[in-house]
Amino acid sequence: MEFSIISLLLSCYHIHQSLVNAVFTPHPSWGQIAGDLDSVPPSLDEAGKDIYSILQVANEIEKEELVASLALYEHALSEARKLDPKSEERGVLQFKTGLISHIKQSRAASRDGITPAIREPKTRSTILEDFYVKYRRQHDSDIQDPHPKDPEKVQRIRTTLRVLQKVLRSDKEWLSLKFIADMDSDARLLGDSTPYNIFQLADEHRISEILELPEVIAAKNVLKVPSHIHIDRSTHEENDIFDENDIFDALKIAFRFQTDNKRNQREHLILLLANTESQLSDKTAVGGKDLHKETIQEVCTKTLDNYKSWCLYIGKECIYDGVKEDIEILPFVALYLCIWGEAANVRFLPECICFLFHTFAKKLKGMLEKNLISDSCFKDEQKSFLEVVIEPIYKVLRKESEKGKSGEAHSKWRNYDDFNEFFWSESCCNQLQEWPMEKNTSLSFFHASPGKKLRSKKVSFVEYRTFLHLCHSFVRVWILLLLMLQGMAVLAFTSERNLETLKILLSLGPTFFAMKFIESMLDVGMMMGVYVISQGHAIARIITHFLFYGGCSCGTGYLYWKMLLEKPPSYFYLKLFLWVLGPYAALRLIISLFQSVPSVRKQVERMDGHKKFVSLKWLYKDQFYVGRGLYEHPRDHIRYAAFWIVVLIFKFSFSYFTQILPLAKASKMIFSSDVMVGYVWHDFVSKRNHNALALFFLWAPVVLIYLLDIQIWYTVIAAIVGGIIGAKDRLGEIRLLDMLQTRFTSFPEAYVKKLTHPRMESKPEQGYAPFWNEIINCMREEDYITNEEKDLLIMPSIDTETEFAKWPLFLLASKVPLAIKLVKENRDALKSRMKDDKFMASAVGEAFETSVSFLKEIVSDKRGEEFFTNIYEKVNSAIKSKKIFESGFNTRNIGIIHHRVVDLLTQLDEETPVERSLDNQERKREVDKAFVKIYYAVLQFLQTNERKRFELSNPAQIFTIAENPLKEKKEMIRRLHLLLTTTASGSSVPKNTEAQRRLEFFTNSLFMRMPVAPSVRAMKSFSVLTPYFNETVMFSLEDLHQENEDGITILFYLQKIFPDEWENFLKRLDISEKALADILQTPGSDPGKVVLQTRLWASYRGQTLARTVRGMMYYRRALQLQAYMEASGSTDEEKNAKAEALVDLKFTYVVSCQIYGEQKTSPKKEEREKAKDILYLMKVYAGLRISFIHSVEVSGNHKDYYSKLVKINESGQDQEIYSIKLPGNPIIGEGKPENQNHAIIFTRGGALQTIDMNQDNYFEEALKMRNLLEEFKADYGIRKPTILGVREHVFTGSVSSLAWFMSNQETSFVTIGQRVLARPLKVRMHYGHPDVFDRLFHVTRGGISKASKSINLSEDIFAGFNSTLRRGNITHHEYIQVGKGRDVGLNQIAKFEAKVSSGNGEQLLSRDVYRLGQLFDFFRMLSFYVSSVGYYACTMMTTLVVYMFLYGRAYLALSGVGEFLSSLAKHTANQALQSALDTQFLFQIGIFTMIPMLVGFMLEKGFLKAISYFIVMQLQLCSVFFTFSLGTRSYYFAQTVLQGGAKYLETGRGFVVQHIKFAQNYRLYSRSHFVEAFEIVMLLSVIWAYGSSGSYILLSLFSWFLAISWLFAPFIFNPSGFDWQKTVEDFENWTNWLFNRGGVGVNADDSWETWWNEGQKTSGSLSTCLVKSLLSLRFMLFQFGIVYHLKITKGNNSLEVYGFSWIVFVCFILIFLVFSSSPSTLVNYQMVLRLFQGMCFIIIVMGLLLALALRKLTMHDVLASLLALIPTGWGLLCIAVAWKRLMKQLHLWRFVRDIAWYYDAGMGMLIFFPIAILSWFPFVSTFQTRLLFNQAFSRGLEISLILSGKRPDDQASGA
Repeated sequence: MEFSIISLLLSCYHIHQSLVNAVFTPHPSWGQIAGDLDSVPPSLDEAGKDIYSILQVANEIEKEELVASLALYEHALSEARKLDPKSEERGVLQFKTGLISHIKQSRAASRDGITPAIREPKTRSTILEDFYVKYRRQHDSDIQDPHPKDPEKVQRIRTTLRVLQKVLRSDKEWLSLKFIADMDSDARLLGDSTPYNIFQLADEHRISEILELPEVIAAKNVLKVPSHIHIDRSTHEENDIFDENDIFDALKIAFRFQTDNKRNQREHLILLLANTESQLSDKTAVGGKDLHKETIQEVCTKTLDNYKSWCLYIGKECIYDGVKEDIEILPFVALYLCIWGEAANVRFLPECICFLFHTFAKKLKGMLEKNLISDSCFKDEQKSFLEVVIEPIYKVLRKESEKGKSGEAHSKWRNYDDFNEFFWSESCCNQLQEWPMEKNTSLSFFHASPGKKLRSKKVSFVEYRTFLHLCHSFVRVWILLLLMLQGMAVLAFTSERNLETLKILLSLGPTFFAMKFIESMLDVGMMMGVYVISQGHAIARIITHFLFYGGCSCGTGYLYWKMLLEKPPSYFYLKLFLWVLGPYAALRLIISLFQSVPSVRKQVERMDGHKKFVSLKWLYKDQFYVGRGLYEHPRDHIRYAAFWIVVLIFKFSFSYFTQILPLAKASKMIFSSDVMVGYVWHDFVSKRNHNALALFFLWAPVVLIYLLDIQIWYTVIAAIVGGIIGAKDRLGEIRLLDMLQTRFTSFPEAYVKKLTHPRMESKPEQGYAPFWNEIINCMREEDYITNEEKDLLIMPSIDTETEFAKWPLFLLASKVPLAIKLVKENRDALKSRMKDDKFMASAVGEAFETSVSFLKEIVSDKRGEEFFTNIYEKVNSAIKSKKIFESGFNTRNIGIIHHRVVDLLTQLDEETPVERSLDNQERKREVDKAFVKIYYAVLQFLQTNERKRFELSNPAQIFTIAENPLKEKKEMIRRLHLLLTTTASGSSVPKNTEAQRRLEFFTNSLFMRMPVAPSVRAMKSFSVLTPYFNETVMFSLEDLHQENEDGITILFYLQKIFPDEWENFLKRLDISEKALADILQTPGSDPGKVVLQTRLWASYRGQTLARTVRGMMYYRRALQLQAYMEASGSTDEEKNAKAEALVDLKFTYVVSCQIYGEQKTSPKKEEREKAKDILYLMKVYAGLRISFIHSVEVSGNHKDYYSKLVKINESGQDQEIYSIKLPGNPIIGEGKPENQNHAIIFTRGGALQTIDMNQDNYFEEALKMRNLLEEFKADYGIRKPTILGVREHVFTGSVSSLAWFMSNQETSFVTIGQRVLARPLKVRMHYGHPDVFDRLFHVTRGGISKASKSINLSEDIFAGFNSTLRRGNITHHEYIQVGKGRDVGLNQIAKFEAKVSSGNGEQLLSRDVYRLGQLFDFFRMLSFYVSSVGYYACTMMTTLVVYMFLYGRAYLALSGVGEFLSSLAKHTANQALQSALDTQFLFQIGIFTMIPMLVGFMLEKGFLKAISYFIVMQLQLCSVFFTFSLGTRSYYFAQTVLQGGAKYLETGRGFVVQHIKFAQNYRLYSRSHFVEAFEIVMLLSVIWAYGSSGSYILLSLFSWFLAISWLFAPFIFNPSGFDWQKTVEDFENWTNWLFNRGGVGVNADDSWETWWNEGQKTSGSLSTCLVKSLLSLRFMLFQFGIVYHLKITKGNNSLEVYGFSWIVFVCFILIFLVFSSSPSTLVNYQMVLRLFQGMCFIIIVMGLLLALALRKLTMHDVLASLLALIPTGWGLLCIAVAWKRLMKQLHLWRFVRDIAWYYDAGMGMLIFFPIAILSWFPFVSTFQTRLLFNQAFSRGLEISLILSGKRPDDQASGA
C-alpha cells in the first residue's frame, strides 16, 4: 500500500515537472508574440475576441512603447481569463502561462520600474488613451492620404488603430466623451475592419481598384432596398453590422440567416451581376450606376431556372410570376442564394432547396407587398434559420447515412437521392405546407409520428445488389443481341431459304414479347419496397406493361404454335400472326422515329399534364423530374446512328461467318449422330439427349464471345473514327522541334488572331512576344531549361523601325558565323542560303543593323556616331542595289569586323567571365581598346580608295564608351553577343523532353479550332476548386532525407530521374551541389532559403498540393499579363492596378483543406508542418483561399462545426474571412464530394473547374482559358454546353515501364476515347478532373458530385450523369491540356483499378444508370452501355469465356466425348473451337486495349514512332500487364455487384521504386488473381492428362499465358523481384506472417489469421450465399471426372465409384482433423493425442506402401487423386465461407479456418518456388531491372544504383 502511494506521488511529480517544463518554457514566438497564429488556442478566437490581433499590435510596438505594449498584453490576458476561466480547452493553460512569463520578463527588462498597477482596467485605459492620441497624431498624414506611397504600411497603421479602438471601447467607462467622439470620427475614416474576400463594400476609405469598376458599382447599387420598404431591426443583435437598405441585410432580419452567410452571398451576387454585365458585348454599366436589363435577367434566369422547372413539373406557380421588372426578382435570387449557402449537406437535395425557397419566397413576397421586412415568420425568438430549417433535415440525413456506413444493404436505407426525389411530387407541397416551420405538419418520411418507427422505404428506385440490373437497365441491348443471335442461328441451321425458313424466323416475334415480359417482371421485382410518390400512372405503367406483355407472350406463342402445326395450303394462322406483329412493329417504329425529332419530343413534354395523354404512357418508360428531354439535334442523331450501324454491321457479319455458321455445321453433325458415345463416367444428361452437354459447352463460349464482342468492335471502330476526327482537328501537326522551328513565323499571327484582344493592328510579333517570353520565363523558373536555352528562346522587344523581324535566337543560332565562313569560301552558296533560308537572312540583317545601331548609341563622340552612320548608309545602299560583293568593299575582311565586335561585346556582356574578372578602370581601358579596333577593322573592310573618306584623326579619343546608354543596353548586348558567337545549331533547343512536348502542343494548338478570346473584362468569370484531405503539401527536409529500406532518399531518386532539371536548379540558385548538400545537412545556416527552394523543387516533381497550387495559380498570372496588355493607363503602376482588379473580378481559387484547422493545432509535428506549408502557399499566392471544416467542443461530446474561409493577411498569417456554422459534421457519406460541397459556397463566377490535388497546369495552357470558357456560348446541338471536358497529360509516365503503360492507357482514354464519346456519340460524362462546369447550372441542381455512401464511390461520374439527366450537354476540347499524376507501381495501379471497378459495380446498381439506359434513344443507349458499366461487364464476361471454354474442354476430356468428337468431326469441331479461342485470346492479351493507343501514337507521334512504341511496349511485357489488369477489373466488378464492400482505396502518390514484400503481394492478389489462376492451371492439367494431345499446345497456349500472367505479374513488375537477398528476406517475412495466428490488436499485415478474418467480414444476403454456393459446385467436376479414370476402378463407371471417392475424401478430412488438432485445446490429453497421431501416421504410410507394392494402387492414381480432391476441398471451403454464420453456429469455423490456412500456405509455396529458382541466376534480376526501367535507362539514369541502394559517391569512396 505504501509502495503504491509512493509510486503515485512520483508519477504526479513527473507529470508536474512535465507541465512546468511545457508551460514555463518560453514559447518560440514569445519574443515575437504574434509571429505564429498557433500561439493563440482556437477556442479563444471562437468567442469573437480577436486576441491574436491584440498580441500582434503589442509585439509591433513593444520596442518603442513598452508600457503601452504591456497594457495590451495585460488586456489580452484578461480577455483569455474571461473566456476560459478554468483553462479547460486545449492549449489555453500553456498560452496563459507563456503570456504571464513574457509580461514578467518584459517588466524585468524595463528600466522604468513598471508596477503591477497596470493590471487595473482604469490604468490600462489611461496608458492606452495617451498612446492612441500620440500614435494617431504621428501618423495623421499617412491615413489621410488617399494614394499612399506605401499601402502596406498604411494598412498596418489602420489595423493598429482599429485594435486600439476595440481595446479602449471594451473599458469605455474610463474614457471621456470627447475622446469617444474622436474615436468615432476616426472609425469613419479608418473604415470597416471586417476581413473581406475580394472586396470590402463597407469600407469607403479602403483603396481598391475593383470597387471603382463601373459594373461593380452598379451591381452594388442595384442591391439597395427601395426607400418605401421599412426594415424592422428591433430584434437584431447588437454586434450585427448592416448596410443601409441592403437586400441581404433585410433577408438576414427576415429569415435569421448567419451574418457571414449574408456577407458571403452578397459578394457572390455582386460578382455574378458585375461579371455578367461585363460580358454583354464588352459593355460596362450605364453611367456606372445602372445594370443592363439583360444582365439582371440572365442572372435571375440561371439561378432560378431549376426552381421554375420544378414548379412546372409539380404544377405549382412560381412565386415571382407576374413581376413586371426583372430587378424585382433580385430579392428572390438573393433569398435562394442565402438558403443554398446555409444548406450544408442539404445542397445535395436541389429540389428540397426549391421547396424551401418556395416556402420562404411566399413569406418574402408577403413582406414586400406590405412594405415591411421582419422576422415574424419565426415563432421561436432564439432559433435561427439553420436551427429551425436545416438541422431537422440534416439529422434525418445523418441517421440514414449511419446505416450505410454500418454496412447495411443499399435497399435498406435512404440515400441523398431518395430524400431529394421525395420532393418530385405535388403531394410534398400539399402535405408539408408549413414544414419545417410547423413540425406537426411534416410527413413520417422525415419525422416519425409518436409511437411509430421512422419510415425507411425507398423512393422510386431500389438499389438491390444483383446482376439483374445489367438486364434491367440495358434491356434493349440484350433484346437486340438475343434476337439477332436467334435470327442468325436460324439462318445458319437452315440450308434452304423457303417458307419454312420464314416461319422459323417469325419465332423472333414470340421471343421479343417474352423478353419484354421478362423486362416487365424485372420492373415489378426491382421496384418492390419503393415508396412511390409520383403520379398514379407510375404504378399503372408497371402493371399495364406486366399484363400487356404477359398476354402478348402467351398469345403470340399460341399463334406461332398453331402456325407451325398448319399445313399447306392453309395459311390462316400465318396471316393472322403477321397481322398481329406488323401493326405493333410499325407502331413501335413510328414512335421511335418521332421520339428522335426534337420538336415532337417537346410537344410530348408539353402534353405531359393532359389526362388523356397520360393513358398512353405505358407505350414508353415513365419519366421522372430528371431524364426528360434526352434527345439530340437530328444532325447529331444521324451521326451517332451511322456510327453504330457500321459497328453492328461488322459485329454481326463477323459473328455469323466466323462463329455461328461453322459451329452450326458441327452442331448438326453432333446432334444428328446415330453413334452412341462411350461415356467414361456415369452420365446423367447427355447420354440419351443428343449429346446435350457437349453441345452446351461447344456453344457457351461462343455465345459469351458474341455477347461481349460488341465492346471489341466498338473499340476498333471508335479508335479509327477518333483518329480521323483528331486529324481533322489538326492534332499532331507539330510533333517535332524541326516542325516547330519551321513554322515559328506563323505562330505570332495565329496567336494574335485567337488569343489576344483587341486584335493587334501592328506587327503580330509585338503582341506575341510578351506571352512567348513569359512562357519561357516560366519554364526557366520550373528548371526545364537552362539559362543559355532561355536566352536562345526569348523573343526580343520588337523595334518597329527595323524591317527585320527579330526572332528567338534558337532559330538564328549559327547563322551569322556560317555566313561569315561562306563569305570567305563560297559567296554563291551564301547567296543561295540567304535566298532559301529566311532565318539566315533575318540573322544577318539583324546582326548588321543591331551592331551599327548599338555602336552609334554607345560611342561618346558625335564624330564616331557620324562615322558609323556613313558606313551604314554606304553598306545599306550596296545591299539594296545587290552589289555588296561586286565593288567598294573587301568582303573577305568581314570576319575581322565580326571578331572585333565580338571582343567588344565579350567585355560588355555581364554574363561572361571576362567581365567579372576585371575591375572598373581596367575594364574601361580594355573596352575602349576593343572599340578602337572596331574602327580600324571597318576601315579594312573598305577599299583602299574609300578609306581616306572615312578616316578620322585621333580615333583613340573619339571611340570611347558612353556610360549612360550602356546601362540600358544589357539585353541588346547579351542578344547580339549570342547572335554573333553561337556556333551550335538551335535545332535541339530546348533539350528537355517535357519542355519540348509543352512547346509543341502549345504551338500546335494555335492552329486548332477554338473560339476567339474576348477581352479579360468580357470573359466569363471562373473558379477553381481543389479538395484536399491529408496528402503531402510539400516534401519536408526529413522526407527528402528519409531513406527507404534500400537506403535511397527521395531527393537522391529525383536527382537521378531528372538530372538535367537538377543541374538547372543548381544554376538558378548559383550554388554547387556540394555547397547545397552542406546547407541541407545544417539547415540552420541557410541564408538564402536554399532549403525551401530545394523542398519546392522536389515537391514540384511529385504529386503534391504545392505543385497543384502553383499550376492553378498560373491562371491568375496569365490573366494578369493579358489584362495588363489590354489595360489603358499612363504608367505601369496604373495598368497593373487595373489588371489586378480585373483578375480579382474574374478568377478565384479555393483549396478545400478539410482538416486544416485540426492540422494547425495537432500534437503531431508532421501535421503542423503541413499546416505551415499551406500557410506558405497562401503567402506566395495572395489570391489563394483556403476553406476548411472547423470543429469546436461545446459541451461534453457535442461539437459545433463551421465552414471557414481564410486568406493571408498583412502580417503573413491566415485571416478568417467567413465562418458559417453547419448543422453538424458535414462528412456523413463519401468524404471527397462532401469536402467539395462545404467549400463550393466560397467559389465565384459563372464557371467552375474541378482540380484534384495530384494535377498540374502550365502557363501557356492558362493563356487559353478565355477561349475555353467561350465554348459555353458555342453551338453543340440543341443545348448549350454545361460541362467542358478538357484533355489531360499524364506526367508520371517516365518513372517506369508500368507508369508508361498506365500513362499511355490513360492518355488514349482522355484523348481518343473521350473525343469519340463527345463527337459523334454525345455520351461523354464527367470522368473526374479537370472538367469545367457551368457553375450556376450545377450548384442549383445538386452540385458537382454525389456523396451517398458506397453507391457514389466514383463520385465524379455522377455529376456527368446528373448533368445529362437534367438536360445538360457535355463536350470535349483538346486544344488545352492540364497535367495529371497517375499511379506508378503495380500495387498502386491495382488498387486504382479496383476502386474504379468497384465504383462501376456500384454504378450498375444506381438509379442514374438505370434512367440513362432506359431513356436514351437506342443508339445513345448503346454508346452509354459500352462506355460505362458495359465495358466492365464485357471484361467480366471475357474471364467467363476462359472458364467456360476450359471447363468445356475438361468435360470433353473427362467424359470421353472429346475423343469421340475428334474422330467424328475433327476438323470442323476444332475450327469452331479455335475460332472462339482466337477471339478471347485477342481480348486477353489486351490487343484491343492497345488499338486506341496505337492510333493515338500514329496521330500525335507519327507512324514510325507509333510502331516503335508498340514494339517496345510488347518487349516490356505490356501484354502481361494488361492481362493482369483484366483480372483485377473482372474480380472487383463482380465482387462489388454480388457482395458489396466497395470503399475508397488509398493508392498513395509517392515514387514507387522500392521492393514490395512477397507477403504483401500475396495479400493483395490472392483472391483476385492467384486462386483463379490456379483453377485455370488445374483445368489445363486435366485437359492435358485426359484429353486428346493433338492440338493441346495450340488450344492451351494462351490460357497458359493468362494463368502465368495472373500468377507472376506482381513479381515480374516488382523492383528487385528476382534479387536473391530480397527473395530470402521475403520468404522469412512471409513465413512469419503465415505462422502468426494473430489475436487482439494484431494487424492484418502481421498475421495471416487476422487477414483472413478481415476478408470474411462482408457477408452477403441469402441470395448471394446461394449464388456463391452454386458457383462453387463447379469444383466438384474434378473429382467426379477424375475418379472414373483411376486405374483402380478398372473401367467401372457406376455411381458407386463416385460415392466411394467421397468416403475417401471424408477419411482425408478426418485425418486432417487428427493432425491439425491443437495441443492447447487438449491440455490434459497431450500424450494420448501424440500417440494417436503417431499411430495414424504409421498406418497411413504402411497402407499406402502396401497398396503400391501390390499394384492395387499406382503412383498415377495417387497424383490423380490429389488433383481430384484438392479442388473439391476448395469448393467446400468456399461454400463454408459463404455460410459463415451457419458454420459458427455448428462450431466448425475454426476447422474451416485451419483448412484455409493450409490452402494459402500451399498456394504461396507453389508461387514462391519458381521465384526462388530464378533468383539464383543474377542475370534474371538484371534483365528484370532493364525491363522495368527501360525509359529511365534510355535517359542514362542509374536505376541499378537506386535499386541496390548505392550512390555513385559511395562507389567512388569504395574504390
